[in-house]
Amino acid sequence: MPNRKAIVMGLYLLFLFLPIYWLINMSLKTNAEILGGLTFFPENLTFANYVTILTDPSWYSGYINSIIYVTLNTIISLTVALPAAYAFSRYNFLGDKHLFFWLLTNRMAPPAVFALPFFQLYGSIGLFDTHIAVALAHTLFNVPLAVWILEGFMRGVPKEIDETAYIDGYSFPKFFVKIFMPLIASGIGVAAFFCFMFSWVELLLSRTLTATEAKPIAATMTRTIGAAGVDWGVLAAAGVLTIIPGALVIYFVRNYIAKGFALGRV
Repeated sequence: MPNRKAIVMGLYLLFLFLPIYWLINMSLKTNAEILGGLTFFPENLTFANYVTILTDPSWYSGYINSIIYVTLNTIISLTVALPAAYAFSRYNFLGDKHLFFWLLTNRMAPPAVFALPFFQLYGSIGLFDTHIAVALAHTLFNVPLAVWILEGFMRGVPKEIDETAYIDGYSFPKFFVKIFMPLIASGIGVAAFFCFMFSWVELLLSRTLTATEAKPIAATMTRTIGAAGVDWGVLAAAGVLTIIPGALVIYFVRNYIAKGFALGRV
């Protein structure tokens, strides 16, 4: 039985990591070798594809732009979602359940529904092709998700803690930052992870709302066709570098995610 489990786990890991390995394998080959036939290891190992990305402004600027608007979006989403989730978790008011459901319906809609309205709005107010434009567009999807996640964590914190803090003379901002937020650190980590990942991998809005100054790496990767065809090696290297930020975020918040699943809040 243990051997069977090990075999199943090995096959699962092979299935899981094979695409990533193949991407890394392609990124270390020349275009001629990639198109020449099937090889499991690079015959002529080269790092020229990574050098191209790290030295060509049209490539590395895409990474910088993506990191800027993803960071902005995560900060804005959490800043808005934290007080909203607190209100939903602590107070009952007219239409609270309907408002909560309406928030989630925004998250259910595909980004394509909002691409044209955002494009026209940002073009008319001068926000087109800026980092804040993409960050604000993504909050439409990330804020409802963050509110939903954080509200579940906040309901797990007894209301007596709030009352005790007020009796001890804490103002609400001081209580919220110094006492309440550390108690829901796992929820904040989980919400930040999902906000980051959605904004990092979303393509349609980030491509529609940018042109040159704030063009993200995802949009750059879709425009790699030149006179000589597709530069598969550079494209594979860009894919490898695109995986790294997400992998780092998963590594640093892995404990929060595990705790969130254990508490049934995710």
